[in-house]
Amino acid sequence: MPDLKNSAVQRHVMEVFFRAYQAFTAKPDEMLARRGLSRVHHRILFFIASHPALSVGELLEHLGVSKQALNTPLRQLIEMGLVVSAPAEGDKRKRLLALSGAGEKLEHTLRREQIRHVQRVFADMGEPAVASWLSVNQALAERPPKKPSAAEV
Repeated sequence: MPDLKNSAVQRHVMEVFFRAYQAFTAKPDEMLARRGLSRVHHRILFFIASHPALSVGELLEHLGVSKQALNTPLRQLIEMGLVVSAPAEGDKRKRLLALSGAGEKLEHTLRREQIRHVQRVFADMGEPAVASWLSVNQALAERPPKKPSAAEV
């Protein structure tokens, strides 16, 4: 277990994590940039693809961003014909989001690139390492950082 009280070890752990994420997102970022899009657009496409008929409010929860932060990139995706927004059946104030055919194709292409990258690494690392990696990432996702107390601020 790394000594996370040691500053050099902290920096090493964080750098490995940052570089892994950079490698995971590099090819999709490049593909998105050619369309004038960014990682936030990718995240929107991913969650809409993962949760069909997602409401704008639900998308905000998945992304963990404000309505203001979501407004521009979501509008861009709608204007580009990649996302479709329609009123909900029972509540016309509620907007449901879905990917268009072009949006599905783009999201699939981006996901395929990331899965290829992950598959190559998983094949090299073996089942026990993959299971451990999944466990660590699941724990990180399920345990958001606690808010600092007044004394810590």
